[in-house]
Amino acid sequence: MLRENHRGFKFDWITIVLFLLLVVFGYLNILSASHVGEITSYFDASQLYGKHLIFVGLTFVLIVLILSVEAKFYERFASVIYIIAMIALVGLFIFGKDVNGARSWYGIGSMTLQPSEFAKFATALAVAKFISDLETNMKTVKDQLKVTAIIVIPALLILLQNDAGSTIVYLAFFFVFYREGLQQVYLIIALSLIVLAVLGLKFGVLITAIIATLVLISVYFFKRKNKGSIFQYIIALIICIGFSYGVKLFYEHGLKPHQQNRISLWLRLEKDPVKLERMKKAEAYNLIQSEQAISSGGVSGKGFLQGTRTTGKFVPEQHTDYIFSTVGEEWGFLGTSLVVLTFVLLIIRILYLAEAQKSQFSRVYGYGVASILFVHFTINIGMVMGLIPTVGIPLPFFSYGGSGLWGFTILLFIFVKLDSNKINEW
Repeated sequence: MLRENHRGFKFDWITIVLFLLLVVFGYLNILSASHVGEITSYFDASQLYGKHLIFVGLTFVLIVLILSVEAKFYERFASVIYIIAMIALVGLFIFGKDVNGARSWYGIGSMTLQPSEFAKFATALAVAKFISDLETNMKTVKDQLKVTAIIVIPALLILLQNDAGSTIVYLAFFFVFYREGLQQVYLIIALSLIVLAVLGLKFGVLITAIIATLVLISVYFFKRKNKGSIFQYIIALIICIGFSYGVKLFYEHGLKPHQQNRISLWLRLEKDPVKLERMKKAEAYNLIQSEQAISSGGVSGKGFLQGTRTTGKFVPEQHTDYIFSTVGEEWGFLGTSLVVLTFVLLIIRILYLAEAQKSQFSRVYGYGVASILFVHFTINIGMVMGLIPTVGIPLPFFSYGGSGLWGFTILLFIFVKLDSNKINEW
């Protein structure tokens, strides 16, 4: 009996080891990015690295609590957890604290707590609960709208708090929907809209309309079966032009100046060299310094605590959103490759375990975890390297902050607990 109980809760140590590697390496880079002068004590709570070490210590207490709870608890109370998370987000509009223009934190003494970091795992639980319900059919429009509402509510609340970066993360759930039966046409439409938005901003509505026309004509003539009516293609063209024009209007009148500048720099929209240089100094300073820090690291890096741009504080917010630039400077190409490989292995491992689940709830939640980590990891590293527009989004398990570290830890270890219980699922 004891042996059966022991086997019944076997944790996946590969996932746990990958998590530990990221947390430990993340702390070392936070230490590099935040230390000032000689380090007299790693437990100095007056320093950011000292505070983060406390966060790391409390993280292990949190892990023990998560793994101690019965696995069925997370499925049974998924809706309750989601409602509590939404109430916490709404409460920010009344009791929230403004930090860097975003009302996303509760002030607790000298510390702050960011509910949006915890809303991710709550939303993942709610999505898994809804999709795994026997009455849910992801092929019906009614259920598609219901599950979309589950992710739109927190995304909208976070967007209203002026935290666009955290809002983007909720797009990750569409990967989950696709795995659970969402028709391929939705994915094609989503990718098409992204391409239209980029083309409309880069080349203008007229050029975009011409490209869309050529693509639709090619589809019509090369499609052998079910070509459809010519009027369907005309309507599709009108929608493409209307969407492209709408994106242009939103860019010019809906976005704030600093948001416009970030997109303009990314797509190289600005032609005036004087204005371009001014934009670079204002909006692209962080990015330029980050790219220089990464490139200066070379193959093997300058060494731990030896990064001149890191110790010189050339990169603003280097201990949070731009932590990857510290890896590039001090650990070089080899270090950054190791970080990327570790994240990739963790995501692949989660997907592998998710497919092995007997419970649909556990499988859907596992895909939610993998998707959220993938979007965070891809956007953060892409942002730091200038591949995508600058968006305020942390690198999981790496960036400084208790809320982020604890939120991602809860997200991951709920799945570790669910996976450990799969032998008991029927």
